[in-house]
Amino acid sequence: MRIAVDAMGGDFAPREIIEGAILAQTQLGVDIALVGDRDILANYFKQHNYQESDRLEIVPSEGIIEMDDEPLEGLRRKPNSSIAVAMNLVKRKQADAVISAGHSGAAMAAALLRLGRLPGVDRPAIGALFPTQVAHKPVLLLDVGANVDCRPKFLEQFAIMGSLYSQYAIGIKEPKVGLLNIGEEACKGNELAIRVHQALQENPQITFAGNAEGRDILKGQFDVIVCDGFAGNIVLKFAEGVGNAVIQILKEELPKGWRGKLGALILKPNLKKVKERIDADEYGGALLLGVAGICVISHGSSNAVSIRNAIRVAKDAVDNEVLERIRGQIKPKVPVPAIDDTPDDPPT
Repeated sequence: MRIAVDAMGGDFAPREIIEGAILAQTQLGVDIALVGDRDILANYFKQHNYQESDRLEIVPSEGIIEMDDEPLEGLRRKPNSSIAVAMNLVKRKQADAVISAGHSGAAMAAALLRLGRLPGVDRPAIGALFPTQVAHKPVLLLDVGANVDCRPKFLEQFAIMGSLYSQYAIGIKEPKVGLLNIGEEACKGNELAIRVHQALQENPQITFAGNAEGRDILKGQFDVIVCDGFAGNIVLKFAEGVGNAVIQILKEELPKGWRGKLGALILKPNLKKVKERIDADEYGGALLLGVAGICVISHGSSNAVSIRNAIRVAKDAVDNEVLERIRGQIKPKVPVPAIDDTPDDPPT
């Protein structure tokens, strides 16, 4: 398996991106194509005694889509930017997946332009995994930012794609799908929520478990939760903040002096497990579902561990044939003409 990594995207590029890619190459057994400015990447390799090889290759690119660039305009002005070249590797079957911690809008636009959408999919969605109160049972939330405004059919498609991903990549036999809402009752929420609730209830392709309130997201009673990208992105950023706050509070509240050192020594294995369960870096990145290729979008502040885990997410998606599972499962809804709309018989 060969993974294309946008080495120039992210707050700590290229250092953390390269280190994360090397971790993945050695620990996960994948080949890596590091896409970026050859001089910068080669100089970093030289400084740290890394060797370029068939399994860890530098693929040259020109330019970066900056965070203040408008995605489509940036891609037009910089057709050989790192994200564009990385996406082209997937399009040309020279890589199985692409990872980027850079401009998420540019990554999505490049995926749509280079790879296209899967048949029947109106809008791709970014699906992010969250830890829950149940150990080793994450919940998939989508969309977390790709589509700020949604139609009911978009969320219905998100539910189907999320259910298939949860089933085949995570290993949940019959994923329970929830709709993010302000109450459990079917009549609650805005017009979009009410219409989506009815559509999900009537869809035989999923197991719909009803509305999920904000407090239900991390309980573990749902496997997939769907929402529009506006609400999903707020939940994503809030959850990251809560995780960081919990870790910081634990550090600050541990006793000082020899008691603190002794307690930390005793609790170290447990604290490590707590960090692994709530740390966003452990989940790596979010999969862009609905495009005709595996694309993982990582947080801009991703470190080496996060990049390594983002590559793991991509590898799992490839290994479990997520694209093939989704392909063909979403049928375009063709409206059936009413009786009055049918053409008259031709005159005899």
